Order: sequence, then C-alpha cells, then structure tokens
Amino acid sequence: MSKVKPTKFIFVLGGVMSGLGKGIAASSIGYLLKHSGLRVTILKLDPYLNVDPGTMNPYQHGEVFVLDDGSETDLDLGHYERFIDVSMTKNNNATAGQVYSTVLDKERKGQYLGETVQVIPHVTDEIINKIQSINKPKKYDVVICEVGGTVGDIESLPFMEAIRQLSLKVGYHNHLIVHLTLLPYIKASGELKSKPTQHSVMKLREIGLSPDMILCRSEYKIDRSIRDKIALFCNVRSDHVFEGRDVESIYEVPLVMDEQNMGGLINDRLQLDKKPDLSLLKGFVKRYKNPKKEINIAMCGKYTELIDSYKSVMESFIHAGVENNSRVNVKWVKTENIKNDKKAKNQFRNIDGILILPGFGSRGGEGKILSSKYARENNIPFLGICLGMQCAIIDFARHVCGLKGANSTEFNKRTKYPVIDLMESQKAIKIKGGTMRLGAYECKIKTGTKTYAAYRAKKVSERHRHRYEVNNRYRKILEKCGLVISGVNDSLGVVESIEIPNHPWFVAGQFHPELKSRVNKAHPLFRDFIKAATVYNKARS
Repeated sequence: MSKVKPTKFIFVLGGVMSGLGKGIAASSIGYLLKHSGLRVTILKLDPYLNVDPGTMNPYQHGEVFVLDDGSETDLDLGHYERFIDVSMTKNNNATAGQVYSTVLDKERKGQYLGETVQVIPHVTDEIINKIQSINKPKKYDVVICEVGGTVGDIESLPFMEAIRQLSLKVGYHNHLIVHLTLLPYIKASGELKSKPTQHSVMKLREIGLSPDMILCRSEYKIDRSIRDKIALFCNVRSDHVFEGRDVESIYEVPLVMDEQNMGGLINDRLQLDKKPDLSLLKGFVKRYKNPKKEINIAMCGKYTELIDSYKSVMESFIHAGVENNSRVNVKWVKTENIKNDKKAKNQFRNIDGILILPGFGSRGGEGKILSSKYARENNIPFLGICLGMQCAIIDFARHVCGLKGANSTEFNKRTKYPVIDLMESQKAIKIKGGTMRLGAYECKIKTGTKTYAAYRAKKVSERHRHRYEVNNRYRKILEKCGLVISGVNDSLGVVESIEIPNHPWFVAGQFHPELKSRVNKAHPLFRDFIKAATVYNKARS
C-alpha cells in the first residue's frame, strides 16, 4: 500500500505596504503548480474583524466576490478562480472576524473546559485548523495560503504566529514562505532602494518567520548587485530573490516567474519533481498583446473612480476580448451625469457596446435607465448585469409598454408600477450581512434565443447577489409588448435573463456572469457581447 504524500503548504506574505499584488502572486504560483499536473487550492486569510466583506464599502475593499455556495469573499478569490480554474468555497476565505467568532462561540459552549481563553493557543489553534481543514479529506497536493495586510500589522500577528507553529509542525520540505515586498525607485539618485525590503524581512524574522523566497515588486529591472545585496541582508540565496516588474497583463506573471525558475526552485524545496506546461497561457498572452481589432465599451455605474469595484468585469473583458481577437477599451460612464437623451448621446458617441454594471441604491439609477433606452433605440450591443437587467426592465416598461413612472421599489417605494420589487423572503429581514439571494442558482434557458446561442445549453448555473427581482405581476404585459424572457428559475418562479428581439444583441441577466469567466475560458455572455460589439464596430467604421 503506497504511503499518502504529505500536503505541501506555500505561504504568501506581504511587507512594506498593501496592494502590491499578493493575490496575483499566489494565483500565479498556483497556475504554475496546477499546470504541472498538481492538485492546488488557495486560501485567503484576512486579518480584519468583519465576518466577510459583504457589508464593506467597495471604496475600502474593492468588489465582493461571490462563490457558488453563496459566500461573500475577498476579490482575490476571483483571481484564484480565474487563474487555477477551481471553484472556491467558504473554506477558502477566513477572516479574523470568523476566527474570533468561532473561538468565542466555543468558549460560551464550554468547549475549553474552563481554561483561560487566549490568543495563544486558542486563536492560533483555530487559524491552524482553518488552514488544515481546507484539505480534509485530502483532495489537494498543495495548499497556497495568502495573508492579507502587511507584516507588522497588529491584527495580523496571530496569523503569523499560527504560520510559524504550522511550519514547524509540517517540516522543512512541506512548507515554503514567499515574501512580497516593494523595491522603490528614487528618481533623484536614480537608484532602486532595498532598505524597505530589508526592514520588512527584519520584522518578519522578529515574529519568528524567515522568507524562503523574496518577490520584489518594482517598476524597473533589478540587476544582479541588488539581488545579491537583498540575499545577503535577508538571509536567502541570490537565485531566490525574484523580480516582480510591472507587466502589461497580470496573466504574464506566471510566465515571468517561470523565466526566473521560480517553479523549479519551488519543486526542489517541496520535493515535487514537476514541470509546468505553459503553452496555453503563452498563446493567450500573445493574442492579448496582438489584437486584430479594437472596440470601445461604455461601463455604466456609480463606483467609476475605483476600478477594483468591478475587477471581475474588467477581467471578463480581457478573456472575451482575446477570444474575439479584439482589444476592449473601456469608457467609464458615471450615470449620475446622464440626465436626458441628449446627454446620453454625448456619453455614447463612438461606443460599440454598453454595459450597465451591478450595484445597490438609487444613485445614478435614472441615468442607467436612460443608458438602456439609448442602447435599445440605437441598436447598440447591450449587456445588463443584475441591477443592469432591472434598469433595462424599467426602461422597457416605461418606454415600450407605456407604464409611465414604472420603477423599482428600491428607487421609489411609492411607484405606481413596481416592475422590480423586493423578494418576499427579503421583506422581513433587518440584518444585512449574508442575507441576500446569494450564490449559484439554476437557470433554464429558452431555445431560439441569443442567450441560448451563447450558452449552447438548456440549463446553466449562475451566481447571484441581490435582494430585488422582476415583479411577476408584470411579466405578461412585458412579454406582450415584445420582451423575451430567455431564462427562468422554475423552483423560485423568478426571471433570470431577458433579451429584446429585432436588436443586434440586447441581453441582460439577474445573475453575475463575470464571476465565472476564466483565462482561456471566457464567459459565454461576455464572449458573445464582445463579438456583437466587434461586428457593430466594423459596420460603424
């Protein structure tokens, strides 16, 4: 009987400052290992006290990424899924809020048998349990664990201590620590400075951890002398200091890592003996950098100042653009500024496709409705996501069905024609966190529709995050006036997708298709939306 091989753990930690790209680094390492034939998963540990990011402002934390099981998670899980093509679960994201909540629940239930409950060992034990439980039963060869924030943050100390304990427990050849730091360039002296990296590693070593590899984020090439200096002062081998220079596409990062033999060195340390096949990714990056066409898409929303609010949509455009040999140029449209048809015309000049983004609240709502109207009346390819579909329904009800003043009760509680209304199951809810219609739901697709042509399937599963639905009382009049309901969920009796016939491409969904788009596997609706926009662009030229 063959001996079960031990699980390998890779910990990705950050120093100097946040936002350097730990999520991309973890995802890229995951890509190298996954395409070496290994079974890989990635865990995000977030030191903040929120139970999940579901109630957090996008300006603070970027988009909320929703999983099949309905978990509201950090946007880095989107990168994990897009890179390694594995659907995550709630076990792939653990916050300090979840950890402390679990510990306190156990204390209230008397599970600690009267012990004094402390950070060490009770909180650290719970963190270790979170890390190890992701592979019970053993499904993965490698677990990559990214810790949010930066080394030295007071809230991250229990996580670092847990990693220190777990590293000792699993042994030298079963764990690896990758430390991501900033290598700033000082223009006045024309130098890259390694001191911030040295101090970050010093702080890490004070905690009891030593990096095995250092990934230096920089806008400039790191020459041999800088690598040698970092290696000397940070106690790592020179070939274990890697350059993390800015690249045109995040999907180049695994290729850059492979060029520096990061995969080979990881294999040596963890005794994996595997080599990655990167041919598909090389082809993807080549097509991304050498598109045959360029198109312009208008992104209509309210968080247009912060691109991270719509990270998954932006990545979906990249995936779909590559499959259509088109570069997608995005024009951000703040719908609060669209007050009438004339302003809509000004905003959408030279645009090949209009996308209305998901969101909550009435701000910019009328502008989104006018955006739908403009796309519908001028035969511009259109995709509506979640609230985007609801705005398309309102537009159709008002301007085609003649239901003057039709609206969503989210925008106007006293509207005469509430074509969009709060779900019955939502009306009594007072607590906001984790209480929407969340996660994967089945959608039955109507044959003969553009939606069916995109999916090429009668049943699909898509992810949701919303409280409001199409009001079934108005379905008949909407359909009588020509709206096609192309997708429904029979068990809930709700509308999932709609489209308008006699239009080049006007499709909208109550779900979030952007959450399931992946590198070399664009989401069908995004693929066909960009295809329609490319055809429109050619006709317009």
